[in-house]
Amino acid sequence: MTSIDYLVVFAYFVVMIAIGIWAMRRVNDQEDYFMGGRGFGKLLQTFAAFGAGTGAHEPIQVGRTGWTSGLSGVWSALMWLFVTPVYWITAVWYRRMRHLTLGDWFVERYQSKALGAAYAVFAIVFYMFYLSTMLSAIAKFAAPLIGADQIGGVQLEYILIPGLATVVILYGVLGGLTAAYWTDLIQGLFIILLSVMLIPYGLWELVKKFGDPQSQSFVDGFRIMHERVSADYFNLFTGPSAGEFPLQYIIALTVLALVGIVVQPHFIATGGGSAKSENEARIGLVVGNFLKRLCTVGWAMTALIALALLAGSPELAKDPDYVWGVAAKEILGPLNIGLVGLMLACLMAAMMSSADTYMIVSSALITRNLYAAYLNPGATERETVRVARWTGLAIIVGASAVALTMADVFAQFLLAIQLPIIFAAPFWVGMYWRRANATSVGITIAFSTLFFFVLPILIPIIWPALATDSRWTVCTDRVTQTITRPATAADVAKHEAWVQARQQAMGDEKTLNQLGPEPPSSPIGDPIEIVIRSGDKAIFWSDGVVPSGEPTYEEVSRQSKGNVTIVTERRTGAQQGKGQFNLDLVVYKLGGFDFADISKATLETLRLPTRVLLPFLILIVLSYFTAAGDEQLLDRYFAKMKTPVDPDPEVDHANLQAAYRDPRSLDSKRLFPGTQLEIQKPRPSDWIGFLISVAVCFVIIGLLVWLAQIGA
Repeated sequence: MTSIDYLVVFAYFVVMIAIGIWAMRRVNDQEDYFMGGRGFGKLLQTFAAFGAGTGAHEPIQVGRTGWTSGLSGVWSALMWLFVTPVYWITAVWYRRMRHLTLGDWFVERYQSKALGAAYAVFAIVFYMFYLSTMLSAIAKFAAPLIGADQIGGVQLEYILIPGLATVVILYGVLGGLTAAYWTDLIQGLFIILLSVMLIPYGLWELVKKFGDPQSQSFVDGFRIMHERVSADYFNLFTGPSAGEFPLQYIIALTVLALVGIVVQPHFIATGGGSAKSENEARIGLVVGNFLKRLCTVGWAMTALIALALLAGSPELAKDPDYVWGVAAKEILGPLNIGLVGLMLACLMAAMMSSADTYMIVSSALITRNLYAAYLNPGATERETVRVARWTGLAIIVGASAVALTMADVFAQFLLAIQLPIIFAAPFWVGMYWRRANATSVGITIAFSTLFFFVLPILIPIIWPALATDSRWTVCTDRVTQTITRPATAADVAKHEAWVQARQQAMGDEKTLNQLGPEPPSSPIGDPIEIVIRSGDKAIFWSDGVVPSGEPTYEEVSRQSKGNVTIVTERRTGAQQGKGQFNLDLVVYKLGGFDFADISKATLETLRLPTRVLLPFLILIVLSYFTAAGDEQLLDRYFAKMKTPVDPDPEVDHANLQAAYRDPRSLDSKRLFPGTQLEIQKPRPSDWIGFLISVAVCFVIIGLLVWLAQIGA
């Protein structure tokens, strides 16, 4: 990076802090700090949803899977696509709750301060790990842009992570949600820029390097890209990594994401709770998330351009996570007009636009559902806001500490996205069924915590013999797929880059292991064998199994079809399990299920029933055997959820009071009156908006397929 690049980054930081100082003057009470006075319109709600839902790890993740697996690797981020239409429905819930935190919702719905406190503790753990993932990732992604892993002998993450945390603290702690939303607007524009900036420059670089810049335009870069990269890398469903995301796995991921995301703590704000009205809440949440899906299209195209242009990069042969950094450096660096600094600012924006909202929501939960609920019930508005600022600071500091001490970024992220399972069933059931009560919810939360998070860690400690028991160390079959096709320029360049990277890494065992096997090589146009291995995954152990000696396999089957040969093999010999014990798969084993010939994707799909259905089943059954909640309080809660929000606070208050006086007058809105179900009749705006959103999902898929075929 040059001095002008550093100047761009510095200017970006100054603007963010200035917004925080400006917004601080507008904060008078909790609603101002935590919800911005509920005065946000469509534009700010859109970019709040977009910014909070887009992390720095996602474009890099798509860059990596696109580099290694082609267009089908986009499903590593696009798996959320078909969750988006449901947001049209859920946005109304968060606005009608009229709460400052989801902890407040648990207190009101289940008439229990303890459940609000439990949810606050969950949120602290969730965001510590989720934010630490982003902080850890940004340091790694920035290394190629800065051009070093160290600055002045200090590892880059020890400089960048505290620096980013400090900026987020300054503008977020000072200005609350108002500052977060205005910075999200700016950062959202940066993220969009990040998503498209490399495409035209990259296509033109392809023309300059492999075409004729005198007679061709950047559009000819699409044709050159197809000439240099094998055609199977441009298929959305049948590329080299399509086996990682088969249809049943995409459906399973969609269901799991839908069930869990509604209880992510920030949804009370970005999901619609801070909007002026229900209409702003819906449009902001849905449009903001569709904007993210469109950016995913840009990330995928950038990865394919990088594959055509930079296949010969030794840096990327070592670690494909560096696709964005190397591409920015190689494509934008020579221009020397500050675009590399702008790209780094964009990556920081992707992280910070999520971190600010998460920090404020977490501080709201700690302040309201722990501090005010148990420590100081008589706290004034000024005291509460002051505590919120200090707790927000503590959240960011804690996330930074996790990021600097926990080396496994993927493990941090995996834990964070699984945690919402604990509260998902109580939320969904509580929204629709009156019979659910605090006792059944408390037991369900305790069960989910033990079954999914505590016992998997304790069982190997209590019962170490389990790790070597052959019944529990089985793996799925290893499937080796060999595809014979003509070698492309990208194939040749990748092999040369691998050889160069290996020469540079001689004596460095860690880097040599990271390189992986040698890519195949043949002259361009000659036959080449592409070998893709899948399976061989431990069923019951999170970190896999280790053989007592060299791993051995026996062949199960061999079949050939056209230019593809598929060999299936099974592990033999003694094995030892490592990591946590996957307790949720034991039920299949006890039922006699044969895991041997299933894929990794199918294995993950099988975890869906236990992760999703089991907590629901336990909660519903227990609700019939435990005391129901206070009927008058339930009437009051459901009357509120049936009363549309009026943008005028005084009118809205009057409407609520009328509903509270006669809750039964709203029974005409129920789909099943006279039952315990509180499902409301859908309005035309509900189903029309939902169907339009579904149609947009298919438009985005069509756009991605069309772009990938330009120049084919």
